[in-house]
Amino acid sequence: MAVNVETVEPKRSLKHALQKMVKRNIGSIVVVEGEKPVGIVTERDISRYVAKRTNALKTQVRNVMSSPLITIARSATNQEAMAAMLKHGIRRLPVVEKGKLVGIVSQRDLLRWVFRITYEKEPHITAEIRAILERPPFSKT
Repeated sequence: MAVNVETVEPKRSLKHALQKMVKRNIGSIVVVEGEKPVGIVTERDISRYVAKRTNALKTQVRNVMSSPLITIARSATNQEAMAAMLKHGIRRLPVVEKGKLVGIVSQRDLLRWVFRITYEKEPHITAEIRAILERPPFSKT
């Protein structure tokens, strides 16, 4: 899970949210009211919204965000996170503790975990995959 999650308030513009996403090189931003996560906006959400409207980047994030937000508890297992993502057809899953945002799990995070399991059980893994698994997780900060 990534713990340095980029956030935006619901009243901010899509342009503001997109600028934060571009600056951090990330594909989503969690929408929060105070410390409580209430939605998520992805590159896909923004591109689809902008393609259909003029002056769309002036729109408030609240009008585009996916809500209600699907989250998972910090205590959840990787299997539970994967099951929730598959069940709801989502690629990113905010992690909460006592209602507060503490991280986010992405498909990439879970794929990396699956590869690690494979690596432990399969001694004949390619050198390329071995090198990928041995380096630190990809950071978008």
